[in-house]
Amino acid sequence: MSSDLNRTLTLGPLVLFGLAYMAPMIVLGTFGVLDQDSGGVVPTAYLLALVAMLFTAISYGRMSRAFPVAGSAYTYTRRAIDSRVGFLVGWAVLLDYFWLPTVIWLIGASYLSTAVPGVPTWLWIVLFIVLTTILNVLGLKLATNVNLLLMAMQVLVLLFFVILSFTHTSGGLSTMPFWHAGASVSGVAAGAAVAAYSFLGFDAITTLTEETLDAKRTVPRAIVLVTIIGGAIFVIASYATQLVASTVHVAHPDSAAYEIAGVIGGRLFAAVFLAGLVITQFASGIAAQASASRLLYAMGRDSVLPKRVFAFLSNRFHTPLINIAIIGFVGLIGVFLDISTAASFINFGAFTAFTFVNLCVIALAIRRRTLTGARGWLLNLVVPLIGAAVDVWLLTNLDRQAIIIGACWLVLGVALLAYLTRGFRRPPPEVTFSE
Repeated sequence: MSSDLNRTLTLGPLVLFGLAYMAPMIVLGTFGVLDQDSGGVVPTAYLLALVAMLFTAISYGRMSRAFPVAGSAYTYTRRAIDSRVGFLVGWAVLLDYFWLPTVIWLIGASYLSTAVPGVPTWLWIVLFIVLTTILNVLGLKLATNVNLLLMAMQVLVLLFFVILSFTHTSGGLSTMPFWHAGASVSGVAAGAAVAAYSFLGFDAITTLTEETLDAKRTVPRAIVLVTIIGGAIFVIASYATQLVASTVHVAHPDSAAYEIAGVIGGRLFAAVFLAGLVITQFASGIAAQASASRLLYAMGRDSVLPKRVFAFLSNRFHTPLINIAIIGFVGLIGVFLDISTAASFINFGAFTAFTFVNLCVIALAIRRRTLTGARGWLLNLVVPLIGAAVDVWLLTNLDRQAIIIGACWLVLGVALLAYLTRGFRRPPPEVTFSE
């Protein structure tokens, strides 16, 4: 089998892929949580998150140009800084993979339990886990055209939601959603720390590098465009939703957008909104659980994790059955968590990885001696330094429980690294990513 892929993708399809991966409708799924965390200024929280992600996106673009391979933050850090540091960054990213399916299932369950009060939230979570686990064990893959259909459905529902929100508010436009007397910088920072969850996946574009025409130019441009367009969608949608939210009482913050949908569009639109959100969450849950189990399999295959367990494949279905079950078990912990806390677990790993991608740009510039001229200093030092500083600031504003668990996770990673390297005396095993 040839290892060469056909280079057919251009900028437009890459941007669409990135937006589909980000799932724009997530802005409504997490609105109520962000409304509480930010103190009622969700659009401002998204603006701050956009600034942080934009600086980091530029750094991702520069690293994808230098190392056009899979593995993202893990690979960049391993090659630009040190293999041991790269291992720990990859270990931090693993926290994202563990908790992403849980957050997806939590969001879907919270909305369904609001729509059907007689069914407890935990039962919806279990149902999500059982269904997605069965489908992933069977090896089901969502085709590209199905993903595009789901993307179209998301955009349509989101567009109607925004239009109905604007038409519902008789007072017209206002600056209140961005700032008001009760708002605070600490609240905005806390909201932005969770809002960054919506941006996760913009770097997925790097996985298509080998199928992109003029990849060294096209991929970095696509990463930045996806971040800007996605951020604009999040800010506009959250602004419209905040206008309505300030005039209505929301009984269940975790599913606030569903209640608002009923206010602006009646029962029919609320049902359409719920269907769109649940279908989106279900499809995302399948993909997230499959991705997490695949990463665990890669780590088991390369002896980073116990091979006998994590590299096991089902003889019948040829899928990493044990890994899929592990991710499902982690999802069960979501029964005892809220969306904000679970999302913070993800963002701990994300902000750690984002910080090091920014530092990778600086390390690579020093090694290659490209800190020359105004452009070189700006792109190779100033931009990544700002990106890293903002990422660290947002990380410190995460839920305290998430910071504690994240720190414990990193300590566990250091212990595993010490074991694998015989006391840091030899390079750690490298995780290889293959289709």
